[in-house]
Amino acid sequence: MSCRVSDTSCAGTDGIGIEYRYRVTMIRDFFLGFIRIHVLHHAAEGPIYGQALIDELGRHGYHLSPGTLYPLLRDLAQTGYLIRHDRVVGGRVRKYYTITRRGRAALRRAKPRIAELVAEVLPLAPRGRSRPS
Repeated sequence: MSCRVSDTSCAGTDGIGIEYRYRVTMIRDFFLGFIRIHVLHHAAEGPIYGQALIDELGRHGYHLSPGTLYPLLRDLAQTGYLIRHDRVVGGRVRKYYTITRRGRAALRRAKPRIAELVAEVLPLAPRGRSRPS
C-alpha cells in the first residue's frame, strides 16, 4: 500500500495522519529557528538563563518546556554561539549564557535576512496594518 502525504488512511495507530504530523513538525522547526535568533538577541543584551527565557518567550505566546529550551541552549553553546557560566543562586547552580563573537556575527547576519523575509511575507500598509491578500 502506498501513502500520499494527505492520506489519513495511512495514519498510525494513534489516528493522526501523515500530513498533520508533517505540518506540526514543519511549524515546530520553523519557530525553533526564530527562537534561536531570539535567544541570541537576548544573550547579546546580557547574561541569560533558561527559566528567564521560558518566561520571556511565554510573554510572546511561545510556551516552551525545559525539555525543548535547555537542549537548544546546550546546542548553541556547543556550536560556539553562546558560552555557559555557572553561578550559585539560592544554593543552586544556575547556568547563565552569554553570546560569543561567533554568536554576534550570526545574529548580525540573520537580522537583515529575517527583516527581508518578514517584509515580503507581511507587507505593511501605511498605518501598520497588513494588506489583504
